[in-house]
Amino acid sequence: MTNPLLDRWDTPFGLPPFDAIEPAHFAPAFEAAMAEHLAEVEAIATDPAAPDFTNTIEALERAGRALSQVGAVFWNLCGSHTNPELQAIEREMAPLLSQHHSRVMLDERLFRRVEAIAPERLDAESARVLDLYTKMFVRAGARLDVAGKARMREIMSRLATLGTEFSQNVLKDESDWVMFLGPDDLDGLPGFLVKAARAEAETRGREGYAVTLSRSSVEPFLTFSTRRDLRERAWRAWVARGEATNWPLVAEMVRLRVERARLLGFPDFASFKLADQMAKTPEAVRELLMRVWKPARAKAAEEAASLEALAAAGGAEIEIAPWDWRHYAEALRKRLHDLDEAETKPYLALDSVIAAAFDVAGRLFGLGFTPVEGLTLHHPDARAWEVTRADGSHLGLFIGDYFARPSKRSGAWMSALRGQQGLWEPGRPIILNTCNFAKADPALLTWDDARTLFHEFGHALHGLMSDVRYPFIAGTSVARDFVELPSQLYEHWLSVPDILAAHARHVETGEPMPADLIARIKGAETFNQGFATVEYVASALVDLEMHTLTDAGNFDPESFQAEVLERIGMPPGVVMRHATPHFQHVFAGDGYSAGYYSYMWSEVMDADAFRAFEETGDPFDPGTAARLARHVLSAGGSRPPEDAYTAFRGQLPGPEALLEGRGLVEAGQVAKAAASH
Repeated sequence: MTNPLLDRWDTPFGLPPFDAIEPAHFAPAFEAAMAEHLAEVEAIATDPAAPDFTNTIEALERAGRALSQVGAVFWNLCGSHTNPELQAIEREMAPLLSQHHSRVMLDERLFRRVEAIAPERLDAESARVLDLYTKMFVRAGARLDVAGKARMREIMSRLATLGTEFSQNVLKDESDWVMFLGPDDLDGLPGFLVKAARAEAETRGREGYAVTLSRSSVEPFLTFSTRRDLRERAWRAWVARGEATNWPLVAEMVRLRVERARLLGFPDFASFKLADQMAKTPEAVRELLMRVWKPARAKAAEEAASLEALAAAGGAEIEIAPWDWRHYAEALRKRLHDLDEAETKPYLALDSVIAAAFDVAGRLFGLGFTPVEGLTLHHPDARAWEVTRADGSHLGLFIGDYFARPSKRSGAWMSALRGQQGLWEPGRPIILNTCNFAKADPALLTWDDARTLFHEFGHALHGLMSDVRYPFIAGTSVARDFVELPSQLYEHWLSVPDILAAHARHVETGEPMPADLIARIKGAETFNQGFATVEYVASALVDLEMHTLTDAGNFDPESFQAEVLERIGMPPGVVMRHATPHFQHVFAGDGYSAGYYSYMWSEVMDADAFRAFEETGDPFDPGTAARLARHVLSAGGSRPPEDAYTAFRGQLPGPEALLEGRGLVEAGQVAKAAASH
């Protein structure tokens, strides 16, 4: 049969022909694409010409295009719209693709050619790519002996299988659980949540109302429901995702990661993972996290006392439990700041927040966004926009897939169906943002939802604005603890008054968000930050400590997690944002393993980077925006992240701005620290 995954896609923007692609196409497409890639690699490895950048590195960059094409479609579908057939193929292909990757990376002939290339006569971008290729081969095990390479292949194949199982187990738990509610179970729920719960029940063929483990469903329920028994039931299901299946998988993964690191000459996996990141060492990560942990824990203790006092005033003599925190925090925010989600959501319609994100990109970088109708995308909920430069020329295609569904994994992320590069046509990117907002008509967002949308769009701009020659360093192909800078920085523009005035309009009346409501939102920016910081840092510390083990022979991850939390003094009313059995950042793949800290490492920079705009008195200052575009958003991984940030800002920052921004130090500490420095 003809296989559309392997065809030349004569479609608008070169999109995959989703209407022609069936699950049965993937396995043969992967098989053919891997064979083609191996033939291309063999031609490079046996080239009789002396190795140089063009016939080795650039040839490797051009190789494997079919495999990249098939993989981009497959992995995007597995994340955003999977089914049992795709999941079975995913389990089958994960170890095979790992073995294929190892076969290429451990080819001694290729590595000898890479090592033989002299960087002296290369331009800066080419020299950077050569350096990164050399490090990639070494870190994959290219310098191991025959036995070491064989064991590395086994380790990587098994890790791929375990990561796939882990992810699918979490998705199953999230998709299977539902709590149906009757009319007597709705106490405290605002209209928007009742409407969403009714719609959720209807999609499941039931009357009444339903709460699911989608974050856009369960977190608002925990916030507003006055039924403590139902809050506890929902919370326990939420934190139990993966509990029944994933602990043994984690134990095996950590043992294999330790062995992988030791094979490569590192004492532990964190040291291996961090060696090529900005942080460099586990000690540097631990120092940052503990510097934030201490004031955050103290702040959370103050918050817990305030919540218990509020509960007692209402007749509930309780110790605040994790299923109580969001509920009473919302009530306290209402009391202290006269602010609640039910008041803000009508001003944050999804389409308006999307328009706000586009408006910021237009004002900062001159970009335009035009809806494109009639495209066949991966799901009917997805929408597309053509992105153009200030001169009207094509920059890329942006796809937004915003609503939660059982076939989509939880969370929010940016991905690509095609990355930017300058070696062949088409070289312009197709970038996706995937979120999990509650589907409604109209869809209304919480403030946190709106911030998530801005965050992911910051990643999207990193992919769309990329302007490099080589795919290896394009877009978000940067150090893990640098990749969150564009996304977290972009969040700051959500609360810029001009943006709120233009786009935060009441969904029914069209009236702009009142100035006093905007003031109250800004006044509450540091509210509950003890809780938010503690739940994040606890997750990052467990990740770090788990991956600094030098011997995991008898590793029990459940006991280890408990021991770490006890050692750092985890407050009783707060839990990890991502407990180990559903910590997909760390165990559904290798991306954020020993790297969950990177959000906070990047936050140090994003707090400082937005100050660069504030110091000009204009959040859209053209000169500052041009430096950001040139040195960060367009540069990809073409230079070390330290150099990229310094070129933008002049120097690397300390964590003072982060601490102040989260309300964990007194205002003015940044200025004092700068003056003393």
